[in-house]
Amino acid sequence: MNWLVLFVAGLFEVGWSVAMKYSNGFTRMGPTVVTAVSLVASMALLSISLRTLPLGTAYAVWTGIGTVGAALLGIVLFGEPLTAGRIVCIGLIVSGIAGLRLLA
Repeated sequence: MNWLVLFVAGLFEVGWSVAMKYSNGFTRMGPTVVTAVSLVASMALLSISLRTLPLGTAYAVWTGIGTVGAALLGIVLFGEPLTAGRIVCIGLIVSGIAGLRLLA
């Protein structure tokens, strides 16, 4: 169950990073509120998952989900370049997350 909580925490991490981009330096109220709420939810869920999961593994998985999600949404929503190098690097992060999950 804590792996599911950690996964949802990672999704909230993606949410706050994307909302922060939309907030335009915290000058737009709606995205700023979404950023704050998502950040608090992400941290709270990470904290809950840490009750039973190892710190290093949980933190790496949490940030990995956030990194991959933000990179993919940057490509989709903001027109960031999709290059072979980026795909390979995102794949390496995903394989690292999977490896940590399998070894935990």
